[in-house]
Amino acid sequence: MSTYEAIADLPLEIDGYALEGRSLTVSSGFERKTTTFRLQGGGAEGVGEDVTYEAEDQDRQLALGPVLELSGGWTLASFAERLAGLDLFPAQAPDQDVYRLYRRWAVESAALDLALRQAGRPLHAVLGREPRPVRFVVSSRLGEPPTFAPVERRLAVYPDLRFKLDATPDWDDALIARLVATGAVDSIDFKGAYRGTSVDVPTDAGLYRRVAEAFPDAWLEDPDLTDPAADAALEPHRDRITWDAVIHSVAEIEALAFPPRTVNLKPSRFGSLEALFAGYDHCEARGIGAYGGGQYELGPGRGQIQYLASLFHPDGPNDIAPGGYDRLDPEPGLPTSPLTPELAPTGFRWASDEG
Repeated sequence: MSTYEAIADLPLEIDGYALEGRSLTVSSGFERKTTTFRLQGGGAEGVGEDVTYEAEDQDRQLALGPVLELSGGWTLASFAERLAGLDLFPAQAPDQDVYRLYRRWAVESAALDLALRQAGRPLHAVLGREPRPVRFVVSSRLGEPPTFAPVERRLAVYPDLRFKLDATPDWDDALIARLVATGAVDSIDFKGAYRGTSVDVPTDAGLYRRVAEAFPDAWLEDPDLTDPAADAALEPHRDRITWDAVIHSVAEIEALAFPPRTVNLKPSRFGSLEALFAGYDHCEARGIGAYGGGQYELGPGRGQIQYLASLFHPDGPNDIAPGGYDRLDPEPGLPTSPLTPELAPTGFRWASDEG
């Protein structure tokens, strides 16, 4: 039985749903907005979080209200088929097609949570998987111009913290040397697979070479290998190259130029439970490692990706740090890595997201 088949036939009763907006202004001045879907039925409620990045898309969704025709009696599989035929952006098409996957993930994760709560069972029991402590890293860009401060200040509070850092062409040798000296860098993200976003980073073969040689044990995520010089710079380090932004399905894993040792399986990028669980099964069957990544969740979505990491890839360099680590000066007392699973007794959620 595949992982998806273990949940596909779970009964699901939906009477209606509500939407809850969340927002947080981060230090850069960017206002992050997400929307929590609250599916209701049979005296229970299931939650999921829409991580679409455009604030206007979130605002339009909230203004329109719960207009999607989701009510009825379903199985998880038949409900997913229903979603596939619905326009989840009825107010206006999103600027990026991937946002359709993000919103679908919100609804499907809420449906999974609701079906499990109606059944009175937790996800790990249905899948027959034992949750394990989750190793996590903290993701950060180092500013403009880049400085050592974002790493230094976090390590001052949490000296055992591990990092995934966005490398940019203005990293100089002195900065790289200070980062190397910490011994705290697990992953470098080149952001070379992004196009037309606020996080795009120009391709720089020299940067790729300097970083790969300076951090011989770090994962190298999302380089732009369409540039011949960049490809040549990283050719000796292919066993450490991993992918995130281009991975939305098993087909895209199979289409990579060379088999990866590990990949970032970000649930919201896959959109559907079936596609995500197929990704887990594919990697497990072929001996490909996996880790997870977040999308700056403000609500229950963060606990849900931590839940999945505890079941499928607890030992990877998971970019799913608990809330609070995104601050330049995180407060003392945050949960540390490895993160102890704190699962709700039923459903698909972290215990802290109960109620």
